[in-house]
Amino acid sequence: MNWFSQNAEQVLQELNVDPKQGLSDAEIQSRLEKYGENKLKGKKKKSLAALFFAQLKDMLIYVLLGAAVITLLIGEYADAIIILLVVLLNAVIGVFQEFKAEKAIEALQKMTTPRALVRRGGDVVEIDSKNIVPGDIVVLDAGRYIPADLRLTESANLQIEESALTGESVPSEKNAARLFEDPKTPLGDLANMAFMSTLVTYGRAEGVVVGTGMNTEIGKIAKGLDETQTDLTPLQKRLAGLGKTLGYLAIGICVLIFIIALIQRRDLFEMFLTAISLAVAAIPEGLPAIVAIVLALGVTRMSKINAIVKRLPAVETLGSVNIICSDKTGTLTQNKMTVLHLYTHRKFLDVPSEGTATAAESTQKKLIQTMVLCNDATLDDGEGTGDPTEIALVVLGNKYHFPKRELEAAHERVAERPFDSDRKLMSTVNKEGDHYRVHTKGAFDSILKIATHALVNGEKVPLTDDLKADFLRAAEEMSDQALRVLGAAYKDSDEVVEPDQMENDLTILGLVGMIDPPRLEVKDAIRQAKEAGITPVMITGDHQHTAAAIAMQLGMAESLDQSISGSQLDAMSDDELKQKINHYRVFSRVSPEHKVKIVNAFRSHGNIVSMTGDGVNDAPSLKNADIGVAMGITGTDVSKGASDMILTDDNFTTIVAAIREGRNIYNNIKKSVVFLLSCNLGEIVAILASVLFFWPMPLLPTQILWINLITDTFPAIALGVDPGDKDVMKKKPRDAKESFFAGGAAFRAIIGGLLIGILTLVAFYFGLSEHGYQLWSGSIPEDVLTYAETMAFVVLAVSQLFYSLSMRSATHSILHVGLFSNKYLIGAIILGIVLQFAVISIPILAGAFHVQMLTLRDWIIVIAFALVPLVINELIKRFTRSANN
Repeated sequence: MNWFSQNAEQVLQELNVDPKQGLSDAEIQSRLEKYGENKLKGKKKKSLAALFFAQLKDMLIYVLLGAAVITLLIGEYADAIIILLVVLLNAVIGVFQEFKAEKAIEALQKMTTPRALVRRGGDVVEIDSKNIVPGDIVVLDAGRYIPADLRLTESANLQIEESALTGESVPSEKNAARLFEDPKTPLGDLANMAFMSTLVTYGRAEGVVVGTGMNTEIGKIAKGLDETQTDLTPLQKRLAGLGKTLGYLAIGICVLIFIIALIQRRDLFEMFLTAISLAVAAIPEGLPAIVAIVLALGVTRMSKINAIVKRLPAVETLGSVNIICSDKTGTLTQNKMTVLHLYTHRKFLDVPSEGTATAAESTQKKLIQTMVLCNDATLDDGEGTGDPTEIALVVLGNKYHFPKRELEAAHERVAERPFDSDRKLMSTVNKEGDHYRVHTKGAFDSILKIATHALVNGEKVPLTDDLKADFLRAAEEMSDQALRVLGAAYKDSDEVVEPDQMENDLTILGLVGMIDPPRLEVKDAIRQAKEAGITPVMITGDHQHTAAAIAMQLGMAESLDQSISGSQLDAMSDDELKQKINHYRVFSRVSPEHKVKIVNAFRSHGNIVSMTGDGVNDAPSLKNADIGVAMGITGTDVSKGASDMILTDDNFTTIVAAIREGRNIYNNIKKSVVFLLSCNLGEIVAILASVLFFWPMPLLPTQILWINLITDTFPAIALGVDPGDKDVMKKKPRDAKESFFAGGAAFRAIIGGLLIGILTLVAFYFGLSEHGYQLWSGSIPEDVLTYAETMAFVVLAVSQLFYSLSMRSATHSILHVGLFSNKYLIGAIILGIVLQFAVISIPILAGAFHVQMLTLRDWIIVIAFALVPLVINELIKRFTRSANN
């Protein structure tokens, strides 16, 4: 249907909705069932079967399946069944991990679903855009994405950027009153329509939903669109590269083994199985899945502390952040603005905290009226909607008997110029009897630039330098008390004033001083950030004195000298700012362009910068920063779209908590990877040494497969969800260019691998010597070899399990970290030992794995051997700590 050719009344009638009331709950439910959710259909999700078969698409799996076929052909049925079971189990675990990670990411995507303002049952409410139905009345303002296709019913200076649909980057002017008769009118010319996924850049409007989901214009061109494409993080890419390197290494070692086997004239099939054993030992099969699940679980955990990470690479970057550029209002403060003082020429008026009052004279009354009329906030039954600053002004009006509804009824708004972060002003034109009045409010220094007169004792007089100085002195006094200062001005006209003519030749009325008290918990968070080597910086649109006073209260700045204003920034060249940037802690009266300049200046020194933002124009600075952080409560859809992370509580403390969590997640992934590499290196050492020195093989391929599946995987995942280092925020940020194996990680992996491998060979040697044989003995009986292999098999598995305890901290002992503080790890160790006991104790399993039951004495010896790598690693940590102290 061509909604654009019908007027607004016809469209509303067709959709059976009252624009003042919106839809009822019953009607919404009925239409939701009829039309479905308002979302685009993506690609079909992979079924569990598809996920399962995807796990089998791996070179190592092909090698194992080939080995299973060969073992079947030569009659080794038990080995073939074990290999196939291991492949099956590995695939099932992989599917579970991928499914779990996918679910975690899905839950996060639901939390970042765009929100929309709709009128339902007479009230304006914010809902998930997927719950919008045809006939809903949608309220639009700057910074919001259009949630569905709309026929506009009201508009005021509305501009919409429609590049997502038309490719045209210049915003389109919209006008609800226009009609278009030609059914072939191009989408870009339909000024009375707004389309899904486009963006309001200016003005405000209301519209009725005429199309949702795949019935929208964007839906028609979105067939098969998959919006949930995820990229690998830099860490995952590095580890994938590591996996490939290890794979090539495994192939090289396999070729070497075959050459040695030919020289030593060993059994070629036995050496084929040995080569497979080594390939299995060299490649940590579970590494990509474990890293993915640790990242996904970590991100889910972060969402519970009010930090929604939209892009996984941000988790890694968080650990390197050393500059936090934070907005003031709502982030560092409570976002509960309260007006404390009014000022007209040489008259201060204290506003009562409770109850009502009467304005003393006419100028004060006009000042209050301007603040209430030039305002988009609402206040009903004590509940406000809109900008907290504007809500505070509506409350001010109520205290002085100027309720907003009554004022607006008597002084109808006929035109407006919405607030703009560059102008720092908002203006409206309201009826004033038989003529019109422009009401302007905003930053007082911006008003001073455009005002020509002032109201003094009820009379309009030219704005002299003395009057300017008087108003500026009052503004500074309020700012020094950490008050936010807003100015108001007006002018009268006989006709409706055009937007570009509203803000000139104004008459100053006066100032209001309001306070937004600092959040109680922020001071402690700033102290923690500083201890962690992070510099907190305030960037705000507020007056320099107000911003500096709050910063000094919170411990961000020490003096006014550490603050700089936007005008001072403009006077600096980029090179000069780069030289001086590290001196400043407060940036006041800044525009969005300044934010980009500040971020680039900090980054030029090699800093990793986190930047907060909530407005439409904050998108460039959020994208320029290493971590863009959007406000979940006050943030626009644009800022949320441009960000890497969203704070659902708009709190600075959450940024610090997210950095702590990010550091711990990275460290946990590092623990898991180093642990897996240590275990695999241990297996390589044991097998390669046996081949090189022509010793009997201490481990069979099936035994190594079992250990890699059970012993390695569960502790690695448990390390990935470790509670983390309590002192992680007492350390400096990680260098973003730092190698994954920096800080002794490579040394720990090599030492751990050597110890595990050597102890496995020692256990094997011990098993042989118990029966009077040596490693180099010929014709060792089958039962003696089985006993020695069992000792090696159990020591390898249990030493890896115990060694995982030592991996929890690179510097602190397990007693300092807390032996039982990671219950998942303790559970994984107990499970591993129980399963190992089951394998050698249950006859059918013992026969399949070529092992035998051990005596109590044997178990004591095995445990003693298995504890050696753990004990030695703990001693190394102790000596390292002593040397550093």
